Amino acid sequence: MSEFFTLISPEAAFDKLRSNLNFIIKTQEIATEDAYYRVLSEDIYSPINLPSFTKSTMDGYAVRATDTYGATASLPTYLTLVDEISMGTTPSFHLSQSEAALIHTGGMLPKNADAVVMIENTQKTHSNEIEVCQSVSIGENILNIGEDVTKSSQIMPEGTLLRPQEIGALMALGITSVHVSNKPIVGIISTGDEVVHPSKTINPGQVRDINSYTLSALITSAGGIPKRYGIIEDDFDSLFSTAQKANTECDIVLIIAGSSVSHRDITSEIINQLGDPGVLLHGITIKPGKPTIVGIAQNKPILGLPGNPVSALVVATILLKPTISHLQGSKIANFTPTIAAILSQNIPSVAGREDHVPVLLTTNDNTVYARPIFGKSNLIFTLVNSTGKLIVPINSTGLIKDSQVDVHLY
Repeated sequence: MSEFFTLISPEAAFDKLRSNLNFIIKTQEIATEDAYYRVLSEDIYSPINLPSFTKSTMDGYAVRATDTYGATASLPTYLTLVDEISMGTTPSFHLSQSEAALIHTGGMLPKNADAVVMIENTQKTHSNEIEVCQSVSIGENILNIGEDVTKSSQIMPEGTLLRPQEIGALMALGITSVHVSNKPIVGIISTGDEVVHPSKTINPGQVRDINSYTLSALITSAGGIPKRYGIIEDDFDSLFSTAQKANTECDIVLIIAGSSVSHRDITSEIINQLGDPGVLLHGITIKPGKPTIVGIAQNKPILGLPGNPVSALVVATILLKPTISHLQGSKIANFTPTIAAILSQNIPSVAGREDHVPVLLTTNDNTVYARPIFGKSNLIFTLVNSTGKLIVPINSTGLIKDSQVDVHLY
């Protein structure tokens, strides 16, 4: 490559990748209990009302609300206790004027009952009589039929990411299987004559393969399936053959350590030969991770990632994670939780690039502080020793000590 790459922002890079993809989402039917963190490929409609019966939200007494009006601690109302409602049963009786029935949380109200008096607001005066010390209004301490979900209503649209609460909601409706998008398979190709397997004893000038394993973990956490293709030597034919195989077998391909400006770095040429449109861009305005390559071949995204472990993980978080979500039709944005903190020291930067700086969070006197972990992009322990990262904006020349910052948690 005879000339340096042209840089664009990470957001523009992902938009360019997304706008050039034309793919069909593959789907499968799986058991709901196995669908955690999968993406729905269909709209879900409720087959029933939820609740399907009027139920109590408290331990207490089912009553007709009008029979309690005016009741106070100093002037209580007396009601006749007619029965106890067993859990999981349908009451066979109905309430008449000035009657009450003992009910437990989740129990079904008898006919004519329209409220529940909390047990704390009553006194039992006789075996068949209670004293009500506080009035209730119609609908108080109960859930009506369909109050949570009404029958035939859409409860989850296509593209919903199934979290624990969605799994529980589906089970509550008796939906025990769902159609979801297939998990994208992400091929990982590590390159470099100096790179060896982590189990090997290294010689001077060699390094163990870190990226294949950090990226595999990230892919799994993002909802993808990693597929490692081993370590490929710096040889065009070997790398092209492996990339071609990965592009056939996978939905996304990562080529690691072939993106910097060097006569030995051949990733761009490989991507162009795999198919149209080939390389879309080379270089994004972030540090670390600037020499990233983004391409498409056979309607499959191909990312050329820097070989430095910190750079590779930063770029994968910014570009790979949302791509995995996009290929599943997820409606959830690429979101990471943030926490506000006070910066413990200055962070210098250069206008025109977006700096991603690892930080360690600490607390002192109930104040959260962010301490920058400075280090070069090939030092993996700068990430190990950090809690999250903060982003220095692209047009900033740095951040000032004692200023408030948003830390993106890992």
